[in-house]
Amino acid sequence: MRTLKFLLQKEFRQILRNKTIRMMIFFMPVAQLLIIPLAADYEIKNINLVVIDHDHSPYTQKLLEDITASGYFKLTGYCSSFREALEQVKKDEADVLLEIPEGFEKNLIRDNSNKLFIAVNAINGVKAGLGSAYISSIIRKFNEKILTELIQPDRFNREQVIEITASNWFNPEMSYHVFMVPGILAILVTMVGGFLSALNIVKEKEAGTMEQINVTPIKKHHFIIGKLIPFWVLGNLIFTIGLVIARLVYGIVPAGSLLVLFTCTSVYLLALLGFGLLISTFCETQQQAMLIMFFFMMIFILMGGLYTPIDSMPEWAKVISWLNPASYLIEVVRMVVLKGSDFRDVVPHLIKLSFFTIALNSWAILNYRKTN
Repeated sequence: MRTLKFLLQKEFRQILRNKTIRMMIFFMPVAQLLIIPLAADYEIKNINLVVIDHDHSPYTQKLLEDITASGYFKLTGYCSSFREALEQVKKDEADVLLEIPEGFEKNLIRDNSNKLFIAVNAINGVKAGLGSAYISSIIRKFNEKILTELIQPDRFNREQVIEITASNWFNPEMSYHVFMVPGILAILVTMVGGFLSALNIVKEKEAGTMEQINVTPIKKHHFIIGKLIPFWVLGNLIFTIGLVIARLVYGIVPAGSLLVLFTCTSVYLLALLGFGLLISTFCETQQQAMLIMFFFMMIFILMGGLYTPIDSMPEWAKVISWLNPASYLIEVVRMVVLKGSDFRDVVPHLIKLSFFTIALNSWAILNYRKTN
């Protein structure tokens, strides 16, 4: 214990003397939590709409008013032909084309039906899919309004015998920030803890102090633990700062127990830091460690369920996500913060994280070559 005490004193002094690490601890969580949730938003707005109106009737004007009033679309202009409208798409001046046929109002009143043509610029698949869904939904609502108010209200009301009441649980306002911030908290811990631990042993090698440590009577497990604990403390500190920012800026208060939250985060940090130290034992320079950790960090973020649900991934990607410890922390943080899950709900994830902790740290200790 006396040996470990001196090692910890050395590590904390080195960390606190480093201005870059201090910036990463205090500035990075604040900046990322303020910027990323505002930018990482799948809700598409300001979709450029161009209209080819062959009818020029009051009904078409009401339809266009409903579309522009939704807040999702911005009417960029009218065209006389589809070819002219397509030129605007090629110039990136329009995202969606809406063609209204001649006789739209007359056919709608006489036959209770009509057809509209929608063409979507599908270069950006997400924007195209959501834009098409938005405008289709607006047209359906416009159609219902016409049926109920202007055509046959008595007949339509008799047919509408099913009443639907919807309720949104855990995120009543369907706020994207409420969904994203807990996941970003997990990624913050992953990025800071992963990179710092990966550079740790390599920094000793480049500074030439590793040879001095190797000739001391320090045991391998003492050395690894001495490297682990300081960054484990810093990781929990960063997570705490993130929770405070989430509450002050976004008003997100964990619905579950903080004890459950910090227990899972602490176990995850042990696994992550063990992985970083393992990478550090394989590398000879900080550049090598940074490149390798960057490769794995992209996998942790993109295949951890932060942006894309794991259930929607192909089978081979699901296998990778099962081997991704970040995916378990992202899910746990969302469960505890949004749903109020307790220990019984997170036990399966906690067991898997514990397995990663034991496996990765054991490998790091075995791979660290020390000569007495």
